[in-house]
Amino acid sequence: MSGTQAPVIHRVSALDLTLQRRPWPFADQRRADIDAHFEAEQRAKPSLWNGRVLLGRDPVFSDGRLSASYFETDFASFLAWRDWGFPDREIFNGFGMGALLSDDGAFVLGEMGEHTSNPGRIYFPSGTPDLDDIRGETVDIAGSVLRELEEETGLTPADCRADADWHCIYTGPALAMMRILRVGMSGEALRARIEANLAQQDDPELAAIHLVRSRADLTAAMPRFVTAFIEAQLPA
Repeated sequence: MSGTQAPVIHRVSALDLTLQRRPWPFADQRRADIDAHFEAEQRAKPSLWNGRVLLGRDPVFSDGRLSASYFETDFASFLAWRDWGFPDREIFNGFGMGALLSDDGAFVLGEMGEHTSNPGRIYFPSGTPDLDDIRGETVDIAGSVLRELEEETGLTPADCRADADWHCIYTGPALAMMRILRVGMSGEALRARIEANLAQQDDPELAAIHLVRSRADLTAAMPRFVTAFIEAQLPA
């Protein structure tokens, strides 16, 4: 992916993410092009919705903490920025991911459906933060992780135990804030439970569930920030 750098992993104990009210010059200056791009994407995938999302800037890793600021924009502008190779290098997509880990050592990931904006990609439950993740003047990534987990898999906070630390995988345009969520069942049982939940949904985001127990299970459909994180967790 153009504009990205080799993943750098920072392990932190706290996220200090503040919300700012500010314009995004890229979105303002390229408005007509952005709208045309989104209309074309929506014709191909009618389920795409131009909601409001939160993007970040100015990430700082210091003293075991990540600090950054976020601002609100529309999904169409985010999609164009992503698809056009991240022309504004000061911005990043900073999202949380719940790294599901079974009690027999399998990481559990989902494959995005064809109707989504990332068809065929395989990663942990996640989503670009939106207005539901705002708490006062801060962005609640921990809450975003649990919300996306339940929406995508049917699992609730009661089904897992979250590690205290965050593994922040930074590639420039993306900052994945991953927290390991430990589930007290085998990988096969966890996959079966999620698949049963997906079968009950009218329009599930996920098309398949994948287990990763070793480097041999990693595939090109997994973004580099996902494989970098998993590689760091697996035995050498």
